[in-house]
Amino acid sequence: MAKYSYEFKKEVVNAYLNGEGGYTYLAEKYSIIGKSIVKRWITAYKKFGDEGLLRSRKNETYTFEFKLHVVKLYLTTEVSYQELALSVGMNNPPLITKWVNDFRIAGPDALRPKPKGRKKSMKSSKNSHPKKQVDIKPIDTRAEHVKQLEDELLRLKIENAYLKELRRLRLEEEALLKKQRELSTASEDTSN
Repeated sequence: MAKYSYEFKKEVVNAYLNGEGGYTYLAEKYSIIGKSIVKRWITAYKKFGDEGLLRSRKNETYTFEFKLHVVKLYLTTEVSYQELALSVGMNNPPLITKWVNDFRIAGPDALRPKPKGRKKSMKSSKNSHPKKQVDIKPIDTRAEHVKQLEDELLRLKIENAYLKELRRLRLEEEALLKKQRELSTASEDTSN
């Protein structure tokens, strides 16, 4: 995807705000890949001002709870990634897309912060001195097990809410189709 400068984005947004044309016209005029990009810039500008057009150079960190909340909102509502990002004060809809996809693949643990740096190697180097052997007590994993069960429960609750919403939409669609069939049958009967 092409990266556009702040000045270029601002010029396109100003053109829109000055009434020079709609999304499609401006995308064609400025040789932008699609009208959705123009729409995203304008929406971000309206919500965040000039900040909405700047590419963020900082790596914003979000808490596990915040990520989970955003994923849950996306899965239980019918909003787009763009609308959701704006509603929670973010200017990075693709990040929400990544969170949702990660959640669908690996569950809540995918949203937890990852440890930084390299993994420690278990191999001993040639220069290391043998250390005294220490009695290692078995680690109590009960708390960890409870955490895993809670994560699984949360994932299942979100999945359940998502499936209920799909079912509700399917039933609405079926009811609408049935009503349309009844109307068309009734109109055929009256015309005969």
